[in-house]
Order: sequence, then C-alpha cells, then structure tokens
Amino acid sequence: MNTITVAICDDDALIVSLLHDYLQNQDGIEVCYTANSGEALLEKLTEANQLPDVLVLDLNMGNINGAEVTTRLKTNYPQVRTIIMSSHYKKSFLGFMLKAGVAGFIPKGISPQELVEIIKEVHEKGFYFLDDQLDVLRQQVSPKSPKPTLIEKEPLTDREIQILKLICFQKTAKEIGEELFIAPRTVEGHKNNLFIKTEAKNIAGLVIYAIQNNYIQPDEIPLV
Repeated sequence: MNTITVAICDDDALIVSLLHDYLQNQDGIEVCYTANSGEALLEKLTEANQLPDVLVLDLNMGNINGAEVTTRLKTNYPQVRTIIMSSHYKKSFLGFMLKAGVAGFIPKGISPQELVEIIKEVHEKGFYFLDDQLDVLRQQVSPKSPKPTLIEKEPLTDREIQILKLICFQKTAKEIGEELFIAPRTVEGHKNNLFIKTEAKNIAGLVIYAIQNNYIQPDEIPLV
C-alpha cells in the first residue's frame, strides 16, 4: 500500500500536536507538515516541493477560516483532498462543503481511529459521507424521481446543451438570448425541448440532469 501524505491545519496547537503524533504512528500514513493558521498553511503549500494527498483542516480559525482556505484550495490545489473537521459541525453546512469541493466534513469529536479510516477512504475513493449526511442528501431527492429506463432517448443538440448550461448559471431567457444572439421566444422553445427530452419537471430537474450527465460540475453552479 502506498503511503498517504497528510497535512494538518488547526489553530489549536495541542490538537495539531496530538493528531500529528497519532497519525504519524499509523501504518501507511505520513504527516508531511502542520500549520496553526490558514495563512501559514497557504504559505507552506506555496513553498512545498510535494503537496499532501489529504489535508485535515479546522473550520473555525483566525483571519482566514477553513471555508476561505477551502475556496482557495479548490482554485489553486484541486488535487489536494480536504477533510474539514469542526467543533461547529452542522449538517446544514453540507451543501456548502460539497460545492466547495470538500472530500469529507466531520465533527471534531470523532475518534482518532475513525479519522484514520476516513483519511484512507478519502484517499482511495475521493470522498467520505457520514450516515446522517447521506440521509440529508436522500431527503433532497424528489420522491417523484423517475425510475431508470433502458429506452434510448433522443440526444441533446449542441444548442440545447448551451442553453442547459446557461440555465444552470441562473440566466433568464432574455439573458440567454442576448448571449447567444437569438430571440427569447427561441430560447423558450429550446427550454421546452429540454423538458421533453430530459423528462424534468422544473428548472431544478434540469440542473440535476445536467450534473448527472456531466454537462456541468456541481462546483460550477453559482452559490446565489
């Protein structure tokens, strides 16, 4: 098994020290460096010869908190898989964490043994969900979601794909028309075709279809 390199960032020096000593003694894990602030972490990432495979990051820190660090990581170091560990853990934060590209979001009260397993799973699979987080995600799925079908559907045209992406960016028919140099009425016609071809019932359904079929990535969708 390849060694997993891990970096730790937390403004609590005791937690950093304890985590470092514990993880360093686990088979297959090597702590490459630690930091006590978001600023220090970003500086070390800039200077490092080798990036960590997994970063264990505190959410609530000083000037640059974990959420801000995560946003910068997504832009500059997308290959680093980030686990946010927080004493302010709330399931309601899960949506933001997913859109920010976090690989795992866990409470700080988790046991060291569980953390090791989570690090290994994040390294192997790219993500980790707690059972209650899966329940939250299931609740977001409409009970009217269509059953899988093996009938081959008519593919989307290039123009329909363009409009589908712009709909995901929350563009109005007028804005889409101006961007593509077509009339809003033409946009509405393409939108109706999208509803028919995708069997979506509303705009949210179109967005879900776009994500499921890799026309757009979840982190591309505007937060507001």
